[in-house]
Order: sequence, then structure tokens, then C-alpha cells
Amino acid sequence: MKQILIYPVGTTDACAHAGAYLEQAGLPLTDHPSPEVTHVLLDAPSFTPDGSLRGGGSLSGVLERLPPGLTVIGGKLKHPALSGHPVLDLLRDDEYLAKNAAITAQCALRIASSLLPTVLPDTPALVIGWGRIGKCLGKLLGAVGCPVTIAARNPADRAMIKALGQQAVDIPRIPEILPDVRLLFNTAPSPVLGADLLDKYKKCLKMDLASQPGLEGCDIIYARGLPGQYAPESSGRLIAETILRHLREGTL
Repeated sequence: MKQILIYPVGTTDACAHAGAYLEQAGLPLTDHPSPEVTHVLLDAPSFTPDGSLRGGGSLSGVLERLPPGLTVIGGKLKHPALSGHPVLDLLRDDEYLAKNAAITAQCALRIASSLLPTVLPDTPALVIGWGRIGKCLGKLLGAVGCPVTIAARNPADRAMIKALGQQAVDIPRIPEILPDVRLLFNTAPSPVLGADLLDKYKKCLKMDLASQPGLEGCDIIYARGLPGQYAPESSGRLIAETILRHLREGTL
């Protein structure tokens, strides 16, 4: 690996754990700006909706104290201050996203299990969406004996779900099975079920994990960014492992 010096700017616990893992791997870190800094580590995602850093302050204010052209690591790195800077956007890295989805699914099940009055094998569940998180949830729920149905629009996806030994349903047919569902996870980032339907089912625990809400109702749990909140050490380790992988591959 080339000589590097990483300056962690992120303020989340996950970023702190990432720094600790990088140091354990032998990479040097610094807690202050210096001319030797080669990489800046931000939180993932890195910015608030108004463009400020997630932990406060501005990216321009950070970069103006550092050498030009250094590499910025973070998530959703579309920002005018990054012009001329190479970046590693974790939220565009397929391997990171897949492993982060697995952590998200684990965290979602932890939350659900703590709130349900039943054990998972006695809890008919519905997962909406067959993306990364939906696949991970389906696998985890099936592994613990939970009777789970997965809703997907694409007929090819439903065929694959059935081939894997799980129940599948088309999204327009969800109302037909909803009376029996006690645990509902949405992973689809678009409107799926409204309050006029969901509010009828008070005994169903409803959790929306999508980046954009897909469920509406009076008792929806909107749960985003779960890895950083409920598994910050695992989240930080994944960030560090992703950085180390890119360094080994010469892409960072």
C-alpha cells in the first residue's frame, strides 16, 4: 500500500469504530489537519439535506485546511466542494451495500423481536420488496422458522422466491393476506400501502426500512440508518474493511 494518513472527520460511533479498526490494521490516523493528510473519512451518509456535514460544519471549511486533491471517503458524496477530489462513495460500492443490508436486516429483527408479544415461529410475517434488505430479511426469518411471505412486483422475482422455498405474493394482492400478518417489513422506496388499509390492523407490527417511506399509518416504525444506531461497531468494521479492500485493489 502507498503511504497514507487518514483524517477522520465523521462524528458517529460507526466512524469512530472504523478509525479504530483501521489503526489495528496498521494504517496511520491523525486527529487534526496537517499537510501529510491523504484521506478524509466522513460519516456515511455524509451530509444533511442542506449540504452541511452530518456532524455539523461545512466540508469546504474542512478541506481548506488540508492539502489539495486528497481523497474523500463517505456516503452520498455529491457536493460542490468535492470538485477535483477523488472519492470513495461507500453507498455506491456493491459489496459494502450488500453487507450493510445484512446488518440492517439483523438490526430490524432485533427491534421487532423486542416489541412482539410472540416468538418469530409463531409470527406470520410479510416482507415487501426483493432488494438487498428484502433478500436478507427473507433468509433470516426463514432460518428461525418464521412463516414469511415476500411481496414482489416482478414475476421473475416471485419465481425465484418460490424456488428458494418461500411464499411469494404480488404487491397488488397484499390486502388479501394482510389480515393474518403480525409482522410487516417494507423495503420498497415508494408508496405501497396507505393508512386507510394499515390502520385496520392494530396487532400487526409495521416497520418501514426504505430510504423513502412506502407505508402510511398511525403506528408505523420508520427505521433508517439502523446499522449505525444499533450495531455501530459492526458498521464501523464494515467501513474499515471496505477501505482496506480498495487500498489492496489499488482503487483508493
